[in-house]
Amino acid sequence: MPLNPNKQLKTFYSIAEVSEMFGVPATTLRYWEKEFPSIHPRKNNGNIRMYSRDDIAEIQLVYDLIKVRNMKLSAAKDLIRRNHDGARNSSDLMSRLLEVREQLVTIKAELDKIV
Repeated sequence: MPLNPNKQLKTFYSIAEVSEMFGVPATTLRYWEKEFPSIHPRKNNGNIRMYSRDDIAEIQLVYDLIKVRNMKLSAAKDLIRRNHDGARNSSDLMSRLLEVREQLVTIKAELDKIV
């Protein structure tokens, strides 16, 4: 799930913003923090979570494994633990392929209108 281009200028994102980006409840994000040590948002003076771009990249990886590929949490944790870079590359490839698929579907719809 790509980030909103208008928000890419920010350094930190609130849990509400990240929740909206991925379409998951804030409780899910907090749970993933406990299960995946690579997700570790800063907390400000009010104990409010502030997610960096690195945190969001890790959430993207977890999201892809669990929500897109339908992996069980334990399998996703094991994959990330054993081969983080491989999981990241695979996730990036999957995201690109899904984007290409969406573009092809759009092109086909446009071609169907012409014919």
